[in-house]
Order: sequence, then C-alpha cells, then structure tokens
Amino acid sequence: MSDTRTGEPAATPEPDPRRWWGLVIIALAQLMVVLDATIVNIALPSAQRALGMSDGNRQWVITAYTLAFGGLLLLGGRIADLVGRKRTFVIGLIGFAAASALGGAATNSAMLFGARALQGVFAAVLAPSALSLLTTTFTDPRERGKAFGIYGALAGSGSAIGFIVGGVLTEYLNWRWCLYVNVPIAVIAVVGALSLLHDRPGHAGARLDVPGVLLGCGGLVALVYGFSEAQPRGWSDPLVLGLFAAGVVLLATFVWWQTRAPMPLLPLHIIRDRNRAGCFLTMMLAVIGMFGLFLFMTYYLQVILGYSPVKTGLAFLPLTAAIVIGSTQISARLLNHVGPRMLMVPGMLLASGGMVILTQLTVHSEYASEILPALILMGLGMGLTFMPVFSTATAGVAPQDSGVTSATVNTSQQVGGSIGTALLNTIATTSSANYIAAHLTNPSQRARVIPEGVVHGYTTAIWIAAGVMLLAGLVAGLLVNAKAPKHGAHTGSPVPEPVG
Repeated sequence: MSDTRTGEPAATPEPDPRRWWGLVIIALAQLMVVLDATIVNIALPSAQRALGMSDGNRQWVITAYTLAFGGLLLLGGRIADLVGRKRTFVIGLIGFAAASALGGAATNSAMLFGARALQGVFAAVLAPSALSLLTTTFTDPRERGKAFGIYGALAGSGSAIGFIVGGVLTEYLNWRWCLYVNVPIAVIAVVGALSLLHDRPGHAGARLDVPGVLLGCGGLVALVYGFSEAQPRGWSDPLVLGLFAAGVVLLATFVWWQTRAPMPLLPLHIIRDRNRAGCFLTMMLAVIGMFGLFLFMTYYLQVILGYSPVKTGLAFLPLTAAIVIGSTQISARLLNHVGPRMLMVPGMLLASGGMVILTQLTVHSEYASEILPALILMGLGMGLTFMPVFSTATAGVAPQDSGVTSATVNTSQQVGGSIGTALLNTIATTSSANYIAAHLTNPSQRARVIPEGVVHGYTTAIWIAAGVMLLAGLVAGLLVNAKAPKHGAHTGSPVPEPVG
C-alpha cells in the first residue's frame, strides 16, 4: 500500500491494543441482530394469544423483521460508507434498542408488527457497519482470519441462543422480555463502541440510490403481502393477483434501474457471474424451507405436544449443533479438496430428506424417534450448504464490491426467510381450514379434528418446503461449476449472518 500523494510506501499503522475488546462489542451487536430472528419464534404462541392475532397474520411478527432487514441491507452498507461506520453502528444500536422497547410495550398486533419492522430497519444499518468495522479494526491477515472465525462462531450460535433465551424469558418472565432484553445489550454495546472502536471518516462521494431502495423494497413487500393475503382471500382474489403483479413489475423496474443508476444499490455485474448467481439463488431457496420449519415446529412442539417454551428452545439445540458440525467440521475440511457443488447438492438432499421425515408428523409423534432424526439431517444439510455458498459467492470479488456482495448474500437469506414464512404459513393455514371443514361433521369431534387439521396443515406446507430444498439442490448442481478453491483462498472473508 502506498501514499497516493507521494508514491512512497505508507507506514503500517500500529494495531490498536484494545482491538480484541472491540471485537467483543462488534460480535455482541451482531449476536443481538441474529438472535432476534429466532428469539421471537418461541414467544410467538404467547404473543399471539395475548394480542389476539389470527393464524394468517401471526407470520408478520417474523416477516416484518426479515423483510425490512433484507430489503434495506444494501442501503445500510451505502449509508455506512457515506456517514462513517462507527457513527452508523452506534445509530443502529440506539434505534434497535428503541424499536425493541416499543415492541415489548405493544398493546396490539399492529404496534408489534410496526416495531418489528423498525427493528429490521435498524438491523440493516447495524449489520453492514459491524462487518466493515471488523475489517478496519483487524488489518493483519492472520489476526483478521482469527477475528472472523470468532465473530462467525458467536453469530452462528445466535439461533441456539435465541431459542433457549426466548424459552427462558417467555416461561419465567413474559414474552415481552424477548424484546426488552435487547435494550441492556444495546446499551453495553453503545458504551463499548464509543470507547473502543475507531473509524475512518465517511466518503463524501458515496451516494444513496433512493429509487433503487423504493423499487426493490416495494417489490418485495408487495410479493410477501400477496402471499399473506392469499390465505384469507384465496389465490385468485383480485387484490392478491394485483399484489403479485405489482411485485413483479416493481422488481423488473428495479433491475432496469440498476443498469441506469449512477451508483446502483446492486451492481448487476455481481449477479451476472454464474457461480455467484447460483449461490444467491441456492441460499434463498434453502432459507425458504428453513424459516417455514422454525415457524411450524415452534407451534407443533408448544401447541400440539404441549412443550413449555424452555423445552421447545432446547428441542431445537440438535438442529443448531448439526449446522455448526456440518459447517465447521465437514464443509470447512472438504472445501479445499472438492468443488462447492459437491457439498451443496448433498447438503440440500439431506435437508430435504429431513423435511420428508417431518411430513409424517401426527398429533402424537415422539420427539426422539420422529423429530430428532429430521432436525439432525436438516442441520447437517444446511451446514454443508451455507459455508460453500458464502465462500464461493465472495471468492474473487473486487475489493470495492466485497461489501455489496456480502450484503447480497445476507439479503438473499432475509428475502428467502420473508417469502418462506409468508408462503408456507398461508399454505399451512389454508390446508388446516380445508381439512377441518371436511372432517368436522359433529361438534363433539372438535377436540380430535382441530389438532389433526392443524398438523395436516403443517405437514402439507413441509412437503412444499422439501420440494423447495430439492429445487435448491438442482440450482446448485446446474449453476455452480466452480472448482475447489486453493488453500487459504477464502481466509478472512466476511461471514454472513447465519439464518435464524
């Protein structure tokens, strides 16, 4: 690296002696963002009862967060470039805490949905600046690799921590504490950020692609809203068809605008690459199935099998453990020796197989023999898939595009989560209603037929999720043709936010 004014080699700055404490602060903030995708899952049955949500609307507690998060992630990265990463990081933390407090105090479902959307907005500002601060705090390549490893492990454990903390808070305090808990975490992170983190000033030349944000986010909202309205209104309802049409038109216009915009939100050359496009699509399809699983299994364990919130959180632990093992012990060891699709295709087949096992659920299924094997297969499959997806998507990217590429992988996760939750919830609730209407011929049968109908709805949606996972495997097999990366080729790459 040289000084641009003199051509002389620039002096390497001394590393900050408190940089590892800075890592703790960054990882804490990241953990909070990841945790919030799953902590509310466990609290959802309690929140639904308390606020009188319908089965069709309950998915907005999850979707409002993932949709705002995914739709605004690319913009969040640009804002960090414009006003400075540390400042954006602190603003994101304060806003996230305020939105969490608002959600915890919600008196009706609309207030909770709005607070969750606001959380997603500030998470979209927070996440890219956290990732950028990590790269500027750790400049030595070996230290950077170690820092990203620690950051990835902490962020990766977010789903497990979310399920367990959500269970404990819901059972022993109140579902509202699943949102209030973010306030003290954010306060600690703000104090730590102000005293420990350093940043370069923002780039005055960076510009925000506001039309791109409006078109992209508007298109996604229209699609997800269309899926959610299909349950009460029917798939052929004029409003539902109009929302789908509007979503397609807005997203097509977004793509056209990205070829004209002076500083596009998503430079299209990033997704023209065959391997990268295959990775983004595989990620989105994989997450559609995974988020649907989180929603249904939470309700199945608590409402049908009568598990407590804590027991439900613990029941998800094998899934998370299998994801970590699949990613760190299998994918990480094999990725330098085989092409990424040799991991991604078997991964999606395993995950789909786990889903197929869950289609056999009944009102009286046993956890150890019928649910646990499926969760382990799902976790191993996801672990095998996620790491090569991210490694391949970010390999060989120009330095100025590394941030937007990382944000695009994260966006495909969040968008997949939004569409999956809305689509599969609609399929499940519609199938349940049809089953109950067909089988409830006598009021005395309600105690038997209604739980059977609910489980029938879940298993119908899980069949669809299994098919989507198979489609993800097919996409990976046909599009991703990258060879095995050389040793160390992806060391120190930014890591994505793990799903849920």
